[in-house]
Amino acid sequence: MKPGFLVVLLVLPAFAASAGERLSCPDPAAAVQVGNCPGEAELRYSFNGFCSDNRRIYQDDAALCVDYADYRKAKNVAQWESADGTFTAYLSCDSVAVRLSTVRGARMTVSRQGQISRLGCDYGEGIVFTHRTRLQCRIEGDGNCPDDQQRCIARCE
Repeated sequence: MKPGFLVVLLVLPAFAASAGERLSCPDPAAAVQVGNCPGEAELRYSFNGFCSDNRRIYQDDAALCVDYADYRKAKNVAQWESADGTFTAYLSCDSVAVRLSTVRGARMTVSRQGQISRLGCDYGEGIVFTHRTRLQCRIEGDGNCPDDQQRCIARCE
């Protein structure tokens, strides 16, 4: 292997990482479900196990255990991905596929938690697709794009 070629191989990844990413909010109608929805038996089993832990009562962590319907609403979710796999969401298994094809408009937000940037695309009705990265992200514009998801753009460097 030639030494010049080796230098190019070592410098190329650093250059690619510094170039950054340009991300836009995904089309929710093109999202794909990648996780399974839990069955009713699995939800009841996990409710009984989760809520029978006495520690929850004494640590004020029993809000979901008051009513099975509340627990089911919170835990009956599956993972979804954008068509390109860049954004993910945990969405309710109750009629989410129908809603994904009809939602429009988004609001893009950026938050930071430790060294991770969380880029979120909120479509309302509890539908939020997120992208996590170690890069620093900033939104181009004000982050509101009710008519066109392609206007919700963030640059991560």
